[in-house]
Amino acid sequence: MTYIKSYKDLIVWQKSMQLVKEVFILTSKFPKSETYGLTSQMRRAAVSIPSNIAEGYGRKSPKEYSQFYSIAYGSALELETQVIIAKELEFLKSEFFTKIDQLLQEVSKMLNVMTRTMKQLNARR
Repeated sequence: MTYIKSYKDLIVWQKSMQLVKEVFILTSKFPKSETYGLTSQMRRAAVSIPSNIAEGYGRKSPKEYSQFYSIAYGSALELETQVIIAKELEFLKSEFFTKIDQLLQEVSKMLNVMTRTMKQLNARR
């Protein structure tokens, strides 16, 4: 088993950083009228995911750690909704969203499992 020395070693953090890059690339192609609308919201939701993972890792209490993972998971669901809205509004062709969809699902699943695991550990205390 590998010892985690930093939040940067967490696969979920690494994947969520990839997700941020993909969201920035995707939203750069949105209509300019969306700069302060959906583009901004999607970017903030995406950035919130690795940011909350990092902040949670820095907390010493498993309860706080769990809370920040939960917030990151909520941001992932927020981003998922915004991706669906962007698709529905046809800001880009559907194939542009495939990579983000796959990465977002992977990150969401990891966060969901980590949140559940931390809650179970907290319940045992």
